[in-house]
Amino acid sequence: VLVVDDHQMIAEGLTMMLTSQPVGQATFEIIGYATNGQEAIDLIENIQSESMPQHKGIDVVLMDLEMPLMNGLEATSYIKRKYPAIKIIMLTMHSESTFVTQAFRVGASGYVLKQSVGSELVDAIREVMKGRTFISPMVTHHVVDQAVTPASSASLGEGNAFAQSLSSRQREVLQLVAEGKATKEIAWILDVSIKTVEFHKTRIMKELQLKSAAELTKYAISAGLTSIH
Repeated sequence: VLVVDDHQMIAEGLTMMLTSQPVGQATFEIIGYATNGQEAIDLIENIQSESMPQHKGIDVVLMDLEMPLMNGLEATSYIKRKYPAIKIIMLTMHSESTFVTQAFRVGASGYVLKQSVGSELVDAIREVMKGRTFISPMVTHHVVDQAVTPASSASLGEGNAFAQSLSSRQREVLQLVAEGKATKEIAWILDVSIKTVEFHKTRIMKELQLKSAAELTKYAISAGLTSIH
């Protein structure tokens, strides 16, 4: 199990919970930790490669939804494209249908609310390892049907309309702008030119009909890309 969360106390709590199962119950090995989506991707690529043969590989990723630099949705989308066998369980405070829908559309197998993680996490891991889907009972059942049933972009919520209208690179730029990163810093993080960042910012604002960094930030929060900690 790989734990991805930008809050150390949460990561430590998840580890303690999974490694202290009663005798005779399922056992879990915590193979590593990451504090954002990009760090998780880098760690997975190292562990899954031949450069780390001592590891058997990652079965399950416990993925926080809102993290700096790269959020859980973007990371999940990338990981599932490159490593489809890895199961990803989203851990979040959000029970709104928009967030649940986005999580399953990018490839998550489970969706667990942090407020009920103590009683559900082990069950969630068992279910997704069997090839099934797990969702916290606190989230209404019709959300799952909505998430796994194809829908037109006109019927999607704001977060999904966002996912439909912007490219992956534009989503990355938008998140970093919303986190208060300067253009030069964004260029360094994404390893692109300053002109490229400015181009994406202009395209994003035109596409979303927004006029300021404040409006970009508000939109990114509503779409689940970032939050105010």
